[in-house]
Amino acid sequence: MSDSLCNIGFIGLGVMGKNLTLNLADHGFKIACFDLDSSKIDDLIATDKQENPDGESRIVGCYSYTELLQKLTAPHLIILSVPAGEPVDHVCHHLIDAGIEADDIVIDTGNSLWTDSVAREQKYKGKFIFFSTAVSGGEVGARFGPSLMPSGDPYAWTRIEPVFTAIAAKVDPDTGKPIESNVPGKPVKGGESCATYIGPIGAGHYVKMVHNGIEYADMQLICEAYDLMRTGLGMSTAEIADIFRQWNGGILNSYLIEISAEVLSKVDDDTQKPLVDLIMDKAGQKGTGLWTAVSALQVGAPTQTIAQAVFARSLSSLKSERVAAAKILSGPQTVTVAESDKQEAIDALRDALYCSKICSYAQGFQLMAMAAKEHGWKLDFAEIAKIWRAGCIIRAVFLQSITNAYERDDELANLLLDPFFAEQLTNLQGSWRKTIAEATLMGIPCAAMSSALNYFDSYRRETLPANLLQGQRDYFGAHTYERVDSVPGKKFHTEWSMPGQPQIKIKR
Repeated sequence: MSDSLCNIGFIGLGVMGKNLTLNLADHGFKIACFDLDSSKIDDLIATDKQENPDGESRIVGCYSYTELLQKLTAPHLIILSVPAGEPVDHVCHHLIDAGIEADDIVIDTGNSLWTDSVAREQKYKGKFIFFSTAVSGGEVGARFGPSLMPSGDPYAWTRIEPVFTAIAAKVDPDTGKPIESNVPGKPVKGGESCATYIGPIGAGHYVKMVHNGIEYADMQLICEAYDLMRTGLGMSTAEIADIFRQWNGGILNSYLIEISAEVLSKVDDDTQKPLVDLIMDKAGQKGTGLWTAVSALQVGAPTQTIAQAVFARSLSSLKSERVAAAKILSGPQTVTVAESDKQEAIDALRDALYCSKICSYAQGFQLMAMAAKEHGWKLDFAEIAKIWRAGCIIRAVFLQSITNAYERDDELANLLLDPFFAEQLTNLQGSWRKTIAEATLMGIPCAAMSSALNYFDSYRRETLPANLLQGQRDYFGAHTYERVDSVPGKKFHTEWSMPGQPQIKIKR
């Protein structure tokens, strides 16, 4: 093993950390690694030797924070892959005790809440430069190319950029499709990198949070399409898998459609039944979808499809209640779709899924725009769409169209207003409406699809019934209202009670 110093320090060698370290090594970086569990250090070094049997050791094991700093070139660049929350601060405090210096950079790659990153930059100012980077793509993405959303000190980014652009996922600049090589030691060298500087500290994790909210919506929409085929059309899991594979060859091409087909095709070894039929219908969540919905409420962004996806998971967790309710609450009489009409229904469902997907992304990008305005960020939405084209869970050919939309108009108020997407929604809305109407008549819930259609119908309406709502608010709380025949911003109040009747006002 060479005694030369390492380029990068890496702390936290769980699944993501181990794979990110091997990815870095494949791109020519020499890594000094540390984990509180020394067996993970030994396991990583053994894996590196197995993958690179004839080459020089690319990874150096360290068994203390002090040793890690001693093995690095100065100024130090250290990447953390530890659980969000207190573990991040635990590591930072130990690095301070070990002698980290003011111009050293510590990069948090965990799934941290964006506001925690903002607080940490201030907390550690003068001790070292705290930088944050959101990582998407799971363990495979970490190993062979993730989507990276870095944010923090611009000077720090100049030192980090060569590293991240090297290890990030790559896409073909002409087609927008991923360039993949899932072979250890043979990384992709060409193409556009799925890493771009997002902005000030916290902005990257905020964008990743919204990414995860869109991911929740995407997954729920696919599940609703599956349910409509399974329950409404009586199709087998194998038949639905075939439909998803067909869809994956067109406008719905995406990682999530691809893996959904694989999940539906899997047969249980013990029972020879479709494995999906044996999986309990209770969905979990790690909180990022919830964070997105909460942030949307805080900034006043209408992200109802993302919120409905979160609520769908919450409702699924009430399994015992649903089992009891199924014995008491009855739905409509069973409606059977004729075999001759099945293909038409499937085609309409494809269009409904596509339209709903457009709206869920529109909501996510609208939320980012409103948050950027509130926090003073300058987000480049064309670049954000670009780095989501590969390496992340929501990667899809569809994102190339979003990139094109924001390159045509970088001040686009809403994705729905882009000529391409406006035309798609106009042409396909008949199938969308028909699908949701038939699902409702059959008693099959499609909350995410329905909310997406309601978002579209609300956004395209020049007039909404909020005029009555404002009248109600003024009646009981004297909240005032504006008039359509007056100047914007001028407030009015009316004494609403009928003659001879007392006006009752409730203080809110």
